[in-house]
Amino acid sequence: MEHQVPAPHHETPSFGDPDLPPEGEINTLDHPASTTMKGPRNPVIESQFPNHMHAPATDISSQPFFWSSFNISPRRVQEGGWARELTQSDFAISDEIAGVNMYLEAGGIRELHWHQTAEWALMTEGRCRITTLSRTGRPSVDDVEAGDLWFFPAGLPHSLQGLGPDGAEFVLAFDDGQQSESNTLLLTDWFAHTPPDVLAKNFGVAQEVFTDIPLHNLWIFPGDEPGDLAADQEAAGVEWGATEAVIFRLSRSEARYRNSGGSIQVADSTNFPAARSVAAALNIIQPGSMRELHWHPNADEWQYYLRGQGRMTVFNTGPHANTSDFRAGDVGVVRRNLGHYVENTGDDVLIYVETFRSDHYEEVSLANWLAHVPPSLVSAHLNISEETLATFPRETQGITPLR
Repeated sequence: MEHQVPAPHHETPSFGDPDLPPEGEINTLDHPASTTMKGPRNPVIESQFPNHMHAPATDISSQPFFWSSFNISPRRVQEGGWARELTQSDFAISDEIAGVNMYLEAGGIRELHWHQTAEWALMTEGRCRITTLSRTGRPSVDDVEAGDLWFFPAGLPHSLQGLGPDGAEFVLAFDDGQQSESNTLLLTDWFAHTPPDVLAKNFGVAQEVFTDIPLHNLWIFPGDEPGDLAADQEAAGVEWGATEAVIFRLSRSEARYRNSGGSIQVADSTNFPAARSVAAALNIIQPGSMRELHWHPNADEWQYYLRGQGRMTVFNTGPHANTSDFRAGDVGVVRRNLGHYVENTGDDVLIYVETFRSDHYEEVSLANWLAHVPPSLVSAHLNISEETLATFPRETQGITPLR
């Protein structure tokens, strides 16, 4: 049985790919049989990728697949919560960032642990209590809520615990594509694999104290919901002003770019000094608008889509240009220096976060670049009059304004 996937509406000129041989459906009008698909098909998957089935006329060739999704990642579930991950093993192009989507019920605990990589996180739902130590051994205990970030440098111990009423859901980004949530250094594992006499000597107690320690790690487990934050801070010995902040209220921060089309809020070492190896940008794009044509010269872009739907075309050398569709829960990766845009293709607001393995955020805007080249030179390249070029945006917009 044949399944028809409606072609997406493309606001593009009616020209096909300029290279030879001609590519794309627009070049098969005299040979309609060229697009026939009669073999086995999965209409559910096809419906999620209209720009794969009916690519814009300007797409050409292929390149490493830059779409994946937590929606296709198996969940590891235990009492207290769950997690699902996307590492480079699952998503070949993602060698700079590995991602984890995790949920902790109210009281649910992510066991005390540490990583060989840095951990950056964005709270997406609910509230969470986090604990850690600074490099100088200063404690920190904080509560975070939706729209907040935390950052734990590599090697620093920490814990996470869901708060009421709804627990905590968040996305983690590690600054190494190979980092797995199932490959962490856990408190219970270390205790279980250290001779009891060594534990007794280290803590100055009798060996019998360790008779009932867990022999298997806990990872995620249920617990009592934490009480008053101030009480926990006092119990942990938090010295205010002595510990570098490990959290940042991203959704409450001043926007780097804002106009009628949306906004971009940035967190990097310039406003969040703790974030030494991961920079981030929260993008909010209104229906009918898009993230302008641009590229990032300092790092790959790892994207996590929180709400709405959009499409992205990635322009690569070759030339290669391919378009894919994204929805909530999906993940995208754009290699450094590759041109791209992200367009809101739905009726709802499109929200996604970009992360970069860098201590600072950088981008190059196509419009800003062309505005600072002699108009006659740009006109010679594009066959567009200097008068028309004068109406192009004169600076980086971030998001295109609604018109």
